[in-house]
Parts: sequence; C-alpha cells; structure tokens
Amino acid sequence: MTATTTAPAPAATTPAPARRGSDRATIYLLLLPSLLPIVLLSVFPLVRGIYLGFTDARAGRNVEVAFNGLANYRELLTDDLFWGAFRIGLLWAFGVTALQFLLGLGLALLLNQPLRFRGLARVLSLVPWAMPPVVVGILWRLVYHPDAGLLNELLYQVGAEGLRTNWLGDFSTALPAVIIVGVWAGMPQTTVVLLAGLQGVPKELHEAAAVDGATAWQRFRRVTLPALMPVIVAITSLDFIWNFNSFGLVYVLTAGGPGGKTMLPMLFAYEEAFRYGNYGYAAALGNVMVVIIVALLAVYLRRRLREVN
Repeated sequence: MTATTTAPAPAATTPAPARRGSDRATIYLLLLPSLLPIVLLSVFPLVRGIYLGFTDARAGRNVEVAFNGLANYRELLTDDLFWGAFRIGLLWAFGVTALQFLLGLGLALLLNQPLRFRGLARVLSLVPWAMPPVVVGILWRLVYHPDAGLLNELLYQVGAEGLRTNWLGDFSTALPAVIIVGVWAGMPQTTVVLLAGLQGVPKELHEAAAVDGATAWQRFRRVTLPALMPVIVAITSLDFIWNFNSFGLVYVLTAGGPGGKTMLPMLFAYEEAFRYGNYGYAAALGNVMVVIIVALLAVYLRRRLREVN
C-alpha cells in the first residue's frame, strides 16, 4: 500500500498596492477640460469681483487701483438709491416667483390630465422659455405700446378706453406690467419641473384615497402636495435666485424707468459700473447682494425643509 502525499497549497499572493498617486493624477487630467472653463469663466471672475469690492477701481486707461478697505460698503449703507433698488428687487423677485409657482402648478396639473392634444399643449407651453429675454422684452414692449399696442387696442375694442395708459411709462403700472412679463417668460420652467414631480407621485395613493372617499381637493392636499414638497422647495428657491438676478428682460423693457420704479439691483449695479465707471462700488454692491440673498434663502430653505421632514 503506497502512501499518497498531497502537494501543499500555494501561498496566497497579496495583490500589489494600487498606484493611487498615478490614478489620482489621471482623474485630475481627465477632469481638466471641464474644470478649466469653470475656473476661467466662473471662479476667477467671482474672486476678482470680491477683490474689486474692496478697491476704488474706476473706468479708464492707466487708472491706478488702490485698496480702500470697507469704504465702498460704508458708502453703500447710506445710499438710498441702492436700498430703493433692493426693495424693488425683492418685490419683483417675490411677486414673480409666487405667481410663477401658482400658475405653473395649475398648468402642470392640467397638463398631467389625459386630455386630447396633451403633447401639443406641453410643447406650446415651453415656447416662452425658448425665447431669448431680449426677444421677449421687444415683444412685450410692442404689446404695451401706448399708441399701437395690442393691450390698449383690445381695451379700445371692448369699450374700456378709460383703462388705456402707457403701461411701461406710468409710475403706478410699470412694475406690475414688468412682473407680468417676468411670470410669462419664466413660468414654463416651473411648469416642467412640477409636471415631472406630478408624474412621480404613485397613482396607487390617489386610487386608495379615492376608495376611502377623499374628494379631489383632499387628494391634492393630502397626497399630491406632500409628495411634491421637495420639488416645490427646489424650484421656488431656484426661481427666486434667477428672478432676483434678472437683468436682460427688465433692461429691454424699461431700463429701470420710469423714475427708477423698475430699477432692480442688477440694473443699479450695471449703471454704476458701465455708466458712471464706479467698478469698485459696483462690485461691492454685487457682493452685498450675494450675501443678503444667501441669507434669505438659508432662512427659507430651513423652514421649508423642516416642513418636509
């Protein structure tokens, strides 16, 4: 009887350590084409703008720029024109954002129903969003024209001649007229986001609520609205930022007039920089507006996220 011997199992080989340094360098190299434009077009201008806010930079060739500390910010605190523009900017941003949300939610609920030509209606609802702000501004200036405008002509046709006015040139109607244009131009993006959120709400929840005898309003309040709350928080926050930073649309419509009644903060900063050449002061205005808007959004998001959770 012969004894059989089993060969010892080969020792387990430990894998060579990964070349983390070279892999990380490769990742950074692959990210470079996308990071470089962000740094050059976003990060560098932001840092440059923050720096200019602490200088006395002015327009002109061979003008020496000196660091002046908080001088621009001390001047800003007593600038009634800036605070007036800031107040108008808040009215504009809150008004446009609120109306965009309410009308966008109603339109999203309608477009979520199984209607005929629903696809065509969804496409047509995006038309204002696809138009550049300059084109939208020119279009609505024609609508609001005091002599040959579509709005005044309609009022004349229905016998309401007493309501005809210079909508963009009257102190009492300029800001509401501009807000209407802002709502019309920005509502499609709010509608699209809310419509996507509605399509993510499980139909089983609505069916179960209907079986339990819940009315349409109760289903909306108890099922749809809570499910949409994260989407609502996100889109209203973004809308507020975009609206507060609006420039092109209002500039084409009124350029801040009449008498500064539609002078938004960005228009005011633009005037200071490119009409009066106060680059340092205009940069300080921008810095202050960024800080204030971040603070307002932090308070808003904190409250809304508490409601969601």
